[in-house]
Amino acid sequence: MNMPALDVITIGRSSVDLYGQQVGGRLEDMASFSKAVGGCPANIAIGTARLGLKSALITRVGDEAMGRFIREQMEREGVETSGIHTDPARLTALVVLGVRDEKQFPLIFYRDNCADMALDESDIDEAFIASAGAIVVTGTHFSKPNTDAAQRRAIAFAKKHGRKVVFDVDYRPNLWGLAGHGAGEERYIKADHVTAHLQAILPDCDLIVGTEEELAIAGGSEDTLETLRRIRAVSRATIVCKRGPMGCVVFPRDIPASLEDGIKGPGFPVEVYNVLGAGDAFMSGFLRGWLKGEPLETACAYANASGAFAVSRLLCSPEIPTFTELQYFLKQGSKERALRKDAALNHVHWATTRRPAAEGLMALAIDHRAQMEAMADEAGVPREKIAAFKVLAVKAAAKVAGGQPGFGMLIDGNYGREALFRAADHPFWIGRPVELPGSRPLEFEGGDDVGTSLIEWPVGHTIKCLCFYHPDDPPALKEQQERQLLRLYAAARTVGRELLVEIIAGKHGPLKDDTVSSVVQRLYDLGIKPDWWKLEPLKTPAAWRAVADVIENNDPLCRGIVLLGLEAPEEDLEAAFAAAASEPLVKGFAVGRTIFNEPARAWLRGSLSDEAAIEAMASKFARLVGAWEAASRHAAAAQ
Repeated sequence: MNMPALDVITIGRSSVDLYGQQVGGRLEDMASFSKAVGGCPANIAIGTARLGLKSALITRVGDEAMGRFIREQMEREGVETSGIHTDPARLTALVVLGVRDEKQFPLIFYRDNCADMALDESDIDEAFIASAGAIVVTGTHFSKPNTDAAQRRAIAFAKKHGRKVVFDVDYRPNLWGLAGHGAGEERYIKADHVTAHLQAILPDCDLIVGTEEELAIAGGSEDTLETLRRIRAVSRATIVCKRGPMGCVVFPRDIPASLEDGIKGPGFPVEVYNVLGAGDAFMSGFLRGWLKGEPLETACAYANASGAFAVSRLLCSPEIPTFTELQYFLKQGSKERALRKDAALNHVHWATTRRPAAEGLMALAIDHRAQMEAMADEAGVPREKIAAFKVLAVKAAAKVAGGQPGFGMLIDGNYGREALFRAADHPFWIGRPVELPGSRPLEFEGGDDVGTSLIEWPVGHTIKCLCFYHPDDPPALKEQQERQLLRLYAAARTVGRELLVEIIAGKHGPLKDDTVSSVVQRLYDLGIKPDWWKLEPLKTPAAWRAVADVIENNDPLCRGIVLLGLEAPEEDLEAAFAAAASEPLVKGFAVGRTIFNEPARAWLRGSLSDEAAIEAMASKFARLVGAWEAASRHAAAAQ
């Protein structure tokens, strides 16, 4: 038998969940919603991928934005997407959900003739099924003839090739036509025909997972021990009974006289915030242990902990932990019953689930506002012309990047609004400033309520904040600056945007080997953990090592450092690149005025054409890219 390339393929539902953000209210009163991938198999595919398994999903999505969102999110999560088929005739399923209290979670399924319920036997490829160690079939997709046939075909191929079959009972009565549209949160309605239908599946299963209510529909008895015995009578599968706050009990062989005599793992009592999606997180954790051949007690621990994360947070798939996060929790625990309030845990979750990015970053910075206003005034032209020049800068950066990863731009939302639109046409990393230019103490351009403006930003845009901060600053000044940075950090995490903190110390005091590192340490001591640092060139290896040590000791998940330019001549920047490239945490540069100063002045005066301005900026940017790449190669060869 060939070794499988994949660990698991999940089959069935995929939808877009729209979660009401006003917790404690009725769906009727919800005013804003968060969007996430949903549906039991889709959630499990994401969850297992996060926990280190090689997963894939077989489903259908619509040929529209929501379908593309599911596909793209799966790719970002590392899920194999070749089994996701686009249905040109149907729309992607939607679910609208809310949290009323710890027992009421109203939801509405929009699944009438949706894409995933059109799955049929033609979507099941034998070679693809054989490429995985296990498949996961789910209860909802046995509720319609075409989806039932698809899953049975997958089971047959799995058995033929010696693969494992996992059954998540995933019972939703209204998706079996047993309850109305308004009863989406109903979890159990007795139905003999559903029981008979599911019992035909059980003999082919190697693992059966369900809540006590779900096992009741599968076994045909509302007495849990009796229903377990009925399932055991027709199936040799390992049976996992989920028991909510009490964790789970596993029965690999005969059913004992008491539920308490089954195999268990540690439980994790946490505050229940939202139970929706908890079962999918649980299944992801259990599969991580079970498919890796770990003891059942360990699989239970993974499952219970993963479920605890899910019930303590708002959404479904976005809340499932990564394996790094799970290990951290199992080792460190949490002082908070409401895990969403644990700052350390939340940071690990954020840093291990944020969008993938290239290892390095070479960015053209065109976010300058005050400097370009001065240039326009000097040239005697309206400041409105600045916007057109920034679009030319995007074209220059794109010319150098050539569609390659690892390139980016810093662009403001004032004069750079059109430039931001055009930058989105390219695979750029994009950073946007929020500071009032030149402010010291730090002020935000849109006022203190910085979080409100961030909500309007595309999710892929990184917040950039420049702060002029020196360790010798007066205590009152430092306190004001720190308060603003804390406010910004909280806003960034609330709205889910990455944060780049730019520190310039050298303009307001001497730069010693420990100057910048002490500033970075101070911000970490405050609890600020930016995704990126943007720092001025440091003159000695000792200074760079000091900064790197602080970052590694406080946030080993930090993306890294990029160098700023400070309008330095190209030859000075090349020397700075050579000094910094030996430090692995320095990932690249974000330079502006060195590149655009001369072309901008000439273009604003009317002595340089659009094409010539683009070429001038592209040439300077390309030389810096070449200098950084050469410095990086030299540093790598020296190690």
